[in-house]
Amino acid sequence: MRNSITRRTFLATSTAAVCGTATFTPACLADGDRKLPTLNFITVTDTHLGYKNQESATKRWQQAAGEIAGQPGDFVLHLGDVVDGGREERYPEYLEIRQAIKKPVYEIPGNHDPEPLFEKYLRKPVDMSFVKNGVRFLLLNNAHTDSHLGFLTKQQLAWLEAECKQAAKEDEFLILCLHVPVHSNKHPDRGWYVKPKNGQTDFYAIMEKHADRVLMLMHGHFHNGIRGWDDRGAMHEICFPSVLYNLNRKLESQNAPGYNLPEFRPGYTQVSLKGSEITLAYKPLGEDVVQRKVI
Repeated sequence: MRNSITRRTFLATSTAAVCGTATFTPACLADGDRKLPTLNFITVTDTHLGYKNQESATKRWQQAAGEIAGQPGDFVLHLGDVVDGGREERYPEYLEIRQAIKKPVYEIPGNHDPEPLFEKYLRKPVDMSFVKNGVRFLLLNNAHTDSHLGFLTKQQLAWLEAECKQAAKEDEFLILCLHVPVHSNKHPDRGWYVKPKNGQTDFYAIMEKHADRVLMLMHGHFHNGIRGWDDRGAMHEICFPSVLYNLNRKLESQNAPGYNLPEFRPGYTQVSLKGSEITLAYKPLGEDVVQRKVI
């Protein structure tokens, strides 16, 4: 039986303020016959260098990079908002600090990262894929600098479909990285997502066709710690914690759909795949990884 995260089971197995780790079995492994390749990587997001024209974000990113350099993991995913407000002078600063990590780092743009600047300093083409240990990672830019909502073009959806077909041909699993969540979310949540007219319907149609390969969707943008949903064919869609700041919006007490781990300090996430489980270990800056809980 699939091991999913729900509000009831989450609260029953968590210790408030000290639980920052969740373990779940993706729906595509529910039959028990397939196993994940062993893979470890680190996820950061929303570094926002230049935030409020102060140096606090730079210091947080320096601390995170120094810690990540000493952590196990084959590579790092950055889920967007590298700088704040498109401040061009901050990209070289970000890259200089990134050198301390000494692991491959793959970024996607956020709504604070103008695509021309992302291409100039980080990567071109912006939308890309790479394969590691039998997992195909798809990195898409679904953010616009003039909106908090997400957008997917017909060209991106066609590329996504082709990448999913290639994964099927090569018998690979899929993990997708987009800054803005696709999952609909309304009050008391932020209400920032990819709306049907902006590609949500077609995106989910592609995901449904390839549901036997999709492990999870990974997002930034929310600054809510680990915030996720598993109500769409049990495909986990997860917003990851910001290195700069996170807010406790008290979503659990307001019965918001999905789950929200009770840890909101600035930090990053260690992700491990093994057997039939994916584990997300929230690592607050300057702290040990908190106690592990299986949910």
